[in-house]
Order: sequence, then C-alpha cells, then structure tokens
Amino acid sequence: MRHVIIGNGIAGVEAAGVIRALDPGSSLTIIAREIFPPYCRPMVSLVLAGTATVEQLPIRPELWYHRLGIDARVGETAEAIDLEHRVVTTDRGGSFPFDRLLVASGSDPRAVEGEGMGLDGVFFMRTEAHVRGMLERLPEVKHALVLGGGLVGFKAAYGLLHRGISVTMLIRSGYPLAMQVDAGAGDLIRQELERKGLLLRLGAEVSAFEGGNGDRAGRVARAHLSDGTTLDCDLAVIGKGVVPTMGFLPPEIVTHAGVSVDEHLETSVPGIYAAGDVAESVDVSRQKRWVNAVWPVAVEQGRVAGMNMAGRPVKYPGSLSRNVIRIYDLDVLTAGIVNPDETDEYDVYVAGDPRRNRYRKLVLRDGVLVGAVLVGGVEQGGVLMALINNQRRLDGPIDAYLDPSFNFGQVIA
Repeated sequence: MRHVIIGNGIAGVEAAGVIRALDPGSSLTIIAREIFPPYCRPMVSLVLAGTATVEQLPIRPELWYHRLGIDARVGETAEAIDLEHRVVTTDRGGSFPFDRLLVASGSDPRAVEGEGMGLDGVFFMRTEAHVRGMLERLPEVKHALVLGGGLVGFKAAYGLLHRGISVTMLIRSGYPLAMQVDAGAGDLIRQELERKGLLLRLGAEVSAFEGGNGDRAGRVARAHLSDGTTLDCDLAVIGKGVVPTMGFLPPEIVTHAGVSVDEHLETSVPGIYAAGDVAESVDVSRQKRWVNAVWPVAVEQGRVAGMNMAGRPVKYPGSLSRNVIRIYDLDVLTAGIVNPDETDEYDVYVAGDPRRNRYRKLVLRDGVLVGAVLVGGVEQGGVLMALINNQRRLDGPIDAYLDPSFNFGQVIA
C-alpha cells in the first residue's frame, strides 16, 4: 500500500503515526511546504510574546521521519493531483504515486488587497517563519498595527503588548474575537486589553501602507485608513482569518467552505481523505457541514483518517468548535454555537458579574446544550464540551446551571 500525505501539520503528523502503527510495511510519503520540523502552530504567538522559544515549537524529534520510515519531502508544495494515474505532483517536479492519499494541507492567511502590502515589516502571523521575521524587527518597533480582531489578530496584539510595544488594533465589529465569543464576553475582553494599553479603532480598515524615507525606504512607516486618517507604525500584522488551502485540488473532489468529507473522512473520490483545517465535516452542535479550524479537531481528524487509510474503518462523530484563551488574568472558554440566529429554534441564558469579570452563557436547542461561553471560572468547561458532544438535555431550572457553583458532573453521571 502506498500512502501519501499532503501536509506535515498536526493532522498529517497524527495520521502518519497511526498509519505506521497499523501498517508498518507500507510506503509512506509526506509532502510538506515548510522546512521546519512538525511543530505546534498555536505556540507561535507565545514565541512572539517571548514566553516560549522557537526551539520549543517542534512536536516531534528531529529524527521522527527517519524512525517511522517516512519519505519526507520538506520544502515541496503539492501542485496537482492526477486522479487517473493516482499521482501527486509538486512544484519541484516531484511525482508521487498513491493508493491512499490524505489532503491535510491546512489553511493560508486570508489575503488583504491594498497598496504597500509587500513592504518590509508587513507580516502575516501563521507560521514559524512569519514569527521569526517579526522577532528580527522587534528591537526597532515602537508602534505596531494589527489588522483584524479575530483569533490571529488578538494573539498578535497580545504578544506585542506583552513585549511592551504600543499596539493599535483595527476591527470592524464592536469587540475583539467576534467570531469566537459573544458581545458580553467580548466586552470584558475589550476592557481587559484596554487596561493593558491596547488602542482600539472600530470600523476602520487599512486602505494602503506607506514606506519611510532614506534608509527606511521600502520599510513600512505608516498606514492610511479607510476613515481618512493616518497612523504611524513600524510593524503591521495582518490577522484577517484563514482560508483552506485547496487550489491544487481537481474539480472531482467536492469543495465548499472546505473539502467535503463523509463519516470516514473520505472525500468524493474513493481513497482520498481530508483532515484538519482543510476538511469540512459535520459540526455536532450546528448539525450541518462546517470547517472547525482548531488544533484539537485537527488531531482528532488526523487520527481517524489514518485509521481508515490503514484499513481500519472508523467513523468520525463530528467536530466541535472550541477555544480556551487566557488574556492576562482573564480566562475565556467557548464551545459550540455562541452567537445563534435570533430565531425560536434557540433558547439563550446569560448571567454575569462584571465586578468580578465573570460571565456565563448557555445556548440550548430543544433543551439540548449546543453552545457555551465562560469568562472566569472555566474549570467545568471540559464537562460542558462533553455535554455538547453527547447532545445531552439540560432538565430543570436553567438558573441553576448558570450558577458558577453548579456541578455539571452530576448531569453526566
């Protein structure tokens, strides 16, 4: 059996480990764009903040490929899949035949159009290389600009603030992390960040970047905003979200927001699977197809895809969006549907204590828990996620569940 995996992120790495354990004699090739060893992508923001080092990023030892007998094609990018001959071709002219193929190509930063986006000092924050580039610039940075208040933008702003750098964040919504939390939690997050010095500009976007003069020509010096104002900046981070990496896929592989997969994570083409940020599977809380581009989901899907590729049929129960974030002294946990449509389908229950920076929100559909937001007192977040995954009903007075002292463990028992 010839196995080929496109991508050496956590989904591809987990799949490779499972395949090798179940099928030790098979041929196994990984095609990886990045030269750096498999690493923990969520930790790149910690490297920016100075609370972790680049050396701490790898999640597998240097000889991992060799020990597992993997033909690692690092620094190569998959360019096309020939379905008739079952071959993957790369930008270096490589040609890799397969019997089973895993598309674990991950995602790329969402592009932003405008003059000056290619100036030195304008960065995305997605890879180890991006963060190393920013670290080289930090000694000269007095003020940074972050485009976007999503998870990537927030982590960039947090890391730069932690370094003592002045940061302005541009967001279209009224609060940071609008895709991850609701307005109640978002307002607490906004207040915490502003207390630490973050400058927020709402509703404004960058229309163009401008370089400096003299020896700073070619390096970003200021940004022109959509509201007609100008901001000086020595560093800019574009954090406008990500999009699945799918441009190399043939049209026979069905794609929507991501690569559509069945309960075995197999695509519309037999023998070709998808996992991680690129895969569109069923979301257990929404009960429809969704791309949940978070690390735990990529781990789960990589393992399940690997088992199916190795001939052990395993069904994937569906993904669940979730995030656990620490913002200075503020702990935030979200899971499932946190901003439901305003319809009769959902019942939303909220309780909060602003003086103690506490907030709790539960979203139910037909009595079944489908979403939760916790700010402060997040210790029972794991139990809440289990309740959502298991589609458990919450019976009795909802006020009891909103009390921080309520033990959700008794609901599962």
